[in-house]
Amino acid sequence: MTQNNKTTLVAGASGATGKHVVEQLLQRNHKIKIVVRSKSRIPNHWKNNKSITITEASILNLLDLELQELVKECDGIVSCLGHNLTLKGLYGHPRRLVTNAVSRLSESVIKNDSDNKVKFVLMNTSGNRNRDLDEPISFAQRSVIFLLRCLLPPHVDNEKAAEFFRTRIGQHHTKIEWVAVRPDGLVNEDDVSDYDVFPSPVRSAIFNAGKVSRINVAHFIATLIASDETWRKWKGQMPVVYNKE
Repeated sequence: MTQNNKTTLVAGASGATGKHVVEQLLQRNHKIKIVVRSKSRIPNHWKNNKSITITEASILNLLDLELQELVKECDGIVSCLGHNLTLKGLYGHPRRLVTNAVSRLSESVIKNDSDNKVKFVLMNTSGNRNRDLDEPISFAQRSVIFLLRCLLPPHVDNEKAAEFFRTRIGQHHTKIEWVAVRPDGLVNEDDVSDYDVFPSPVRSAIFNAGKVSRINVAHFIATLIASDETWRKWKGQMPVVYNKE
């Protein structure tokens, strides 16, 4: 297998979707950097894979210089970070895990001052609106999302992370281009299947949610990183992914 010269950093690589992203990038012969809190949470075949460089740490605990070294020479960054579905994960600290991580990683890219733009893919949620578009939302759904903001800190974190790219990085940054992928109704499947990608939701994320497999989301993310044509189609947007019905 011939390795290409692209390097991608995956944050949240030990998570349910992050693991699929790493495997999909390996299939495309990418070199990969991963940050995990414990090597015990990753597959054994990653540990001796020369294509994977492993940093064992909490990403928010890394020093600025360590983060700069981590993103150095990376063509792409993928954040699959999320909050564990436990009381501590939902209501404990850090409340802004995703937002703070993507902000610090982006700042590290900017400080490195590379000649090449870095592709940054954020895994987000279909429950978050793209405020650059006129995405219709019912009063009932708006009310439920208001309650989610009040009751579930991770939802606010997802919103703020996407807003960081939309408003702080924007559409014409000299160092970073971004895509925020919004999957709907994540489910587990073993194999990649047909899926659809839309600029905005085509059904209510609250009252008529669709489904998409984690491996399909990972396939789309890896395709964004690997394919310049796909990237040009979706950069600066927040595409929504569904399994094909």
